[in-house]
Amino acid sequence: MSAARQLYCQQLRQFSDTLVQLQAPIKILDAIKWPREMEQRFLATGGSQLPAINKDFYDALPLPFAPHQVQQELKQLKQNIHKTLGKQDPLGRLLVANVEQYRQVIDMLTHRGTPTFGRLSQQLYGSAANKLHGDRHTLRQLGDRLSYIFSLPAAGHMNKQHPKTIDAAAAVDDLSQRLDRYFHSDDMRVRLSDGIVSDAAVGGDTVKINSKAMFSQADLNVYEVHEGWVHVGTTLNGRAQPHATWLSVGSPRVAAAQEGLAVLLEMLTLSSTPGRARRISDRVAAVDMAEKGADFIEVYRNFREQGLSEKDSYRVTQRVFRGGMVAGGSCFTKDISYVRGYVENVNFIRSAIASGLPELIPMLFLGKLAIEDIPTLYLAYRDGILTAPRYLPPMFEDYSGLYAWFGFASGLGNINLKGVQRHFQRQFKILPNVEPLYAGQEETEFDSTVE
Repeated sequence: MSAARQLYCQQLRQFSDTLVQLQAPIKILDAIKWPREMEQRFLATGGSQLPAINKDFYDALPLPFAPHQVQQELKQLKQNIHKTLGKQDPLGRLLVANVEQYRQVIDMLTHRGTPTFGRLSQQLYGSAANKLHGDRHTLRQLGDRLSYIFSLPAAGHMNKQHPKTIDAAAAVDDLSQRLDRYFHSDDMRVRLSDGIVSDAAVGGDTVKINSKAMFSQADLNVYEVHEGWVHVGTTLNGRAQPHATWLSVGSPRVAAAQEGLAVLLEMLTLSSTPGRARRISDRVAAVDMAEKGADFIEVYRNFREQGLSEKDSYRVTQRVFRGGMVAGGSCFTKDISYVRGYVENVNFIRSAIASGLPELIPMLFLGKLAIEDIPTLYLAYRDGILTAPRYLPPMFEDYSGLYAWFGFASGLGNINLKGVQRHFQRQFKILPNVEPLYAGQEETEFDSTVE
């Protein structure tokens, strides 16, 4: 390595480590979480009273950092990157993009419980009204179609096959054994937690399991690949980078790639269930309703009317109203990332194959990144500045199977599914209680190809 290249890598590592350090106390979910007992209080009223969450509630939940000070430090970091690496340096531009994201996150968190929070969330994560790349349909339209598919009678029958009979301690033991085998070169932990509202969550190299929850075997299958292989895996892969350690942490700009990749792994490993898939799809509708002014009770009742349980209806609604206003019009839009990111990951893989660049596919696991970063990161990898991902799921390590799978999927993508279904429906008519997939639905073709 030349002296100039060595100096560049040292500078990149210095700026990268500084960003990792500055963003460490900026924990978005911790800053907007609700007390666990809020669920019990809301359900005790029959869902008739808005949760007692407002600006005063968030003001009483102080941020673990000094917003103005960290803003100034991030601003100075941006100036130093521009001065040292130049405004046009490709990796420097990615660093600056993440710096700017964290500055915007600080603005969002200082406006919790106000309309500004929702506006900044839309800028960071997007809106349910956004359209898919290269498609005329909105995320809400796709979410509605998926929610319908995953709520068909057959889906309800399959969901009953996954009873929650595993307690939290047993879940920790099971996942620890699985992930110890996968992460063969690094220490990572699975532990019980009393401080999370969801059933499972990831913090850095740790998978947290809600100590009060019960789990099915299907839940553990999902957590292994979603939380473990993807979220912990990309964290450790980013940490292993010799110069670009910022890839171990994720600003909102990487949320869609991360969550979409995690959902894709659920599908590729056949770990997900119709119930799980519906909960993910329903989140888009919840975001859209809240963005358009529906209050917490209206969104909650919408899901109850669709047959969701009180618990599931509350939790999908609560996720969206965190940080915003329970009266509606301002919400946390991150939950569109799952559906949006799934489509974008699938289309990225299909496009890499169709363009004759399948070697780009493993780059999805290089660290916490946005899909549009991959061409730049791949060139840096070719130049020896970045190293290959340390941990890759089997189908991404030897991606010949993925090539075949997605090659077939691309080839079949233009087939008229409604016409095919009508063909088989004529054969199925001798069977009782068969509900057509498109019964009562507007016959709209979804073409989610990229531009």
